[in-house]
Amino acid sequence: MTVFRSRLFTLASAVCLLLSALLLHGCSSQPAVPDWQLSAKSASDRFVTAYLTGNKRVEALEFDKARQALSSTGRPDALARLELLRCATRVASLVLEPCNGFELLRADATAADQAYADYLAGRGTGQNAALLPAAQQRLASAAPTAQASVMQAMDEPLSRLVGAGVLLRTGQASPAALTQAVDTASAQGWRRPLLAWLGVQALRAEQAGDIDEAKRLRRRMDLAAP
Repeated sequence: MTVFRSRLFTLASAVCLLLSALLLHGCSSQPAVPDWQLSAKSASDRFVTAYLTGNKRVEALEFDKARQALSSTGRPDALARLELLRCATRVASLVLEPCNGFELLRADATAADQAYADYLAGRGTGQNAALLPAAQQRLASAAPTAQASVMQAMDEPLSRLVGAGVLLRTGQASPAALTQAVDTASAQGWRRPLLAWLGVQALRAEQAGDIDEAKRLRRRMDLAAP
């Protein structure tokens, strides 16, 4: 009987370990992730993807879901960060408009989020650079000739496009940086930023008198257009 109980305990332990590996929680004693966190994260991911791929209806719906989940906490700093994420998708797509949703919550935002909002708006300062995400810190301090390589080293495609958008907003985007932005958007299948960055390249080609290149870029835009 003792041997049987020992084997039963061993089997139960093995099952517990297996479930722990498959689930976020189960046999472990860690607290469950609150529903609002799961809802906010999944809705945020979906609204970002929907915006970048050009689906305005889904983007609005999922953004509202994320906002509702976060508002249940009564934390304005969490809502401010959500608004900041939405503004980042706009900068990545060269929709360079004021980040009004964040500004309404700025007073309760963290210092790091305030610095990032200023960076997105093209008002970043050396004093606040240390508060930026690491990837943007490196880009903000890079020489113009090194910007494209710094962007290429960024792991997150959205971060790469955000950095390129800030460079363009501040008049520092090199041809190599534009190419990085186009290649990034194209690789992800992100229609909205792809069209925006191809448009910038086509305009520059036209201004330089390279009509054949401008036509080639316009053909790509026609192909990517919904």
